[in-house]
Amino acid sequence: MKIDSDRILMSTIKVLSLQLVIASLLFRVATANATIPDDSYIAGYATAVLKHAFKIDAPSLTVQNGNITIPADKVAADDHVKIMQTLSEIPGVNHVAIAGRTAHQFPPTSPVSEEAITEEGIPTTGHAMLATGILPEGHLFKPLLADPRWAHFSATYRNYIGNNVDGNNNGAVSFGETIPFYRANIGQSMVQWEAGLQAGVFSDFNLDAPSSDLVNTDFIAAAYASLRARQASAFARVYHQSSHLGDEFLLRKLTSLERINLSFEAADLRLSYELPYGVRVYGGGGGIFRKQPSSIRPWYIQYGIEFRSPWRLEIASMRPVLAVDIKNHEQNNWNADVSARAGFQFDNLQTFDRRLQFLIEYFHGNSPTGQFFTEKVEYLGIGAHYHF
Repeated sequence: MKIDSDRILMSTIKVLSLQLVIASLLFRVATANATIPDDSYIAGYATAVLKHAFKIDAPSLTVQNGNITIPADKVAADDHVKIMQTLSEIPGVNHVAIAGRTAHQFPPTSPVSEEAITEEGIPTTGHAMLATGILPEGHLFKPLLADPRWAHFSATYRNYIGNNVDGNNNGAVSFGETIPFYRANIGQSMVQWEAGLQAGVFSDFNLDAPSSDLVNTDFIAAAYASLRARQASAFARVYHQSSHLGDEFLLRKLTSLERINLSFEAADLRLSYELPYGVRVYGGGGGIFRKQPSSIRPWYIQYGIEFRSPWRLEIASMRPVLAVDIKNHEQNNWNADVSARAGFQFDNLQTFDRRLQFLIEYFHGNSPTGQFFTEKVEYLGIGAHYHF
């Protein structure tokens, strides 16, 4: 009876997590359509605030998609933090930056300085803050682009090199999101924090099977908190993960498969630092504290590097991206699981501030797919991803 009750509890958690993701996204759509002012309103509001509260005239202040950029020569250095905190509370504002230069000053093909604009109005270095309050836009901790289990929306084709547990031609899809429920500033500083929910579903299909059989689905649900201070950020979470094999896969493998009912709770922490020219490094680790089977060894570490180009190709508004993610699990004798992705981000193809990326990928190591974590795999793939 205890096993049945645990399964019911875990199923309830998964359903509630997915419902929260959907409900929050629908709430954002309704809020966006009903209340968010346009850029001209925000620009006028911000200009009035600067003039009356700080005695500053900022005719070159720019607003694009809710992102405010103020030239650094217009404001005193001592007022930077207070100005950004004040402007971040304006309705409709997503991001406030005080930059040494503005985006239009850089030709698309020319080199840029360490104050380069990576996304319209957002510098790679310098002073920047995100909007505060309930269900704010943006994220303090950027997604891990090459992490096979980072919650986001994607569809990928993968060709396995050598043996795979079920077919060499697989399709993989993921549905998930990281949703900040609340964000606030810490005192009169550049430090911000947020808390929210992260949930994701990851499924793999055998495209060689007559009906493209479902092989496995992983469910992940987490409560998280993140912190950002200028270019440094941190992401901590407590999460549940469980894996479930597909019915058709089980029917075909029933006599030859040694099933592992993988389910656990864990906690982890990642630290990130953004360098000039769109380069980012990160690292961290975590441990499992409630697990099935009980023989799983708990500890793991993760680290990687990413490049989001500050240069954009005006043809289709493409921006090159490159990422490498590495994980080492105690369970697998600390062998390296290497995941690499590279491709292009299309800045004009976006929804909910998530931009479409087409990426090729390579993976070598122990499988990230559910109960097959002891299996060594290698694959090449190509897919579409939505990342902010």
